[in-house]
Order: sequence, then C-alpha cells, then structure tokens
Amino acid sequence: MAKVVVVIPARYGSTRLPGKPLVLLAGKPMIQRVYERAKLAQRADRVIVATDDQRIVKAVEGFGGEARMTRTEHRTGTERVAEVAAREQGDVFVNVQGDEPLLDPHAIDVAVHSLLEEPQASISTVATPIKTPGDIMDPNVVKAVLDFDGNAIYFSRAPIPWVRDTASKIQVRHLKHLGLYVFQREALLEYPTLPQGELERIEQLEQLRWMENGWKIRVAEVEHDAVSVDVPEDLERVEKLLQK
Repeated sequence: MAKVVVVIPARYGSTRLPGKPLVLLAGKPMIQRVYERAKLAQRADRVIVATDDQRIVKAVEGFGGEARMTRTEHRTGTERVAEVAAREQGDVFVNVQGDEPLLDPHAIDVAVHSLLEEPQASISTVATPIKTPGDIMDPNVVKAVLDFDGNAIYFSRAPIPWVRDTASKIQVRHLKHLGLYVFQREALLEYPTLPQGELERIEQLEQLRWMENGWKIRVAEVEHDAVSVDVPEDLERVEKLLQK
C-alpha cells in the first residue's frame, strides 16, 4: 500500500483576510477545522500543515496536530507542499486547501484512488458538476473539461464548454474544479523546476503549469462541492453550515 501524506499549505498573509488560517469558526481556528476533516480520510496516513508563520505552528501543535515551517518565498501552495515532500517520507502527497473547513474527506480518498488505479498517472484532482447556473459565468469558479479517459483537456475561468447554438436543446454538463491535488512524490518534487507558461500567467491557475509542460492530470468526479473562505463575508455563511 502506498503511504499517503496529506499536506495543508497555510500562509498567514492573506490580502483579503489577514491571518485567515487562525480565524475562529464556531470556536475553532479554521486550520484546525481543515486538519480534522483531512484526518477522517481513510487513505490519509499522515496530515501535516505547511506554513510560513510560527503562530500557525503554535496553533496546530496546540490542538495536537503536526506542522512544518517552510520558506516564505513560495509562489504557490504546491511549491510549499513540495518542500515538505522533499523532507518527509511518503509515496503519494495530497495538497488540501487550507481555507476549506467543510472539506469532504471522501474527496481525498476518491482522488488518491484515481491516481493509483492508473499506473502511468502522476497527478490527480477532483471536480463536481455545476448546479448553480450563475457559477458557469463566474470567473472565480474554475471550469474543467475532460477527455474520454477522465484526463483534463483544460482548466479555465471562462465558461467552457461554450454553447454556441443556443437555439438547440443541448444537455451540457459543466464541471467545477475543486482545488485538491494528489501527486506521486517524484512528480511533486519536479514541480518547482517547471517553467511558468503563458496560460498559467493569463488565467492565474497553477494547474496549467503541469499541462503546459506536457503532464496529464486525471480528474475524478465527486458530488460534494467545496465551500471556501476567501473574504470576511464567507465566515458567517460557513459558520451556519457548520452549525447544521
């Protein structure tokens, strides 16, 4: 059995919500909420918070979690996860977003299975069908299109696929990409060395770096949608969902 390590990158400096990982949600820091959800995944052998701030390390260790200090200059969460992978033992590393306190542990298991069932695969992620029509046009909702084998063709903030013939009754499934990634260790360690491409710079989507450098990304479908905390207004909404 492959040893699976879940890493949660947690940066203290957020422009829209400073100190976001330590914001309290129903009495617990958000990073604790994410950590506890990740621990529920059946395939998670370890869960580690990767941060650039000693305050987050102290908070994580305070609730009995495991944390690692990483360099401050990382451009993406994946680069932070790669630094942890370079130091820690593990076959498969999972990048879990640190701002999703309602993380579905099953999504981790599905993504890990998607990677391991395809021996040639190096990266996997998850997506869910878009149920709210407004999300299709929302640039903050990243859309994914797949080939027949479940590999990503492209990710975009644009509404893809675009329905050209609106007069026809065409059934279209738009997929929302969820920011959870699973990597074979060797592929993750190579990520920081890959050159950033034009598509990544334009769309501001780090997964496009893999695709522009010729890597395939497997995409597994899940039902549970992610609920992220990006701005202060999201806090009240998430607290209500936690109470439910």
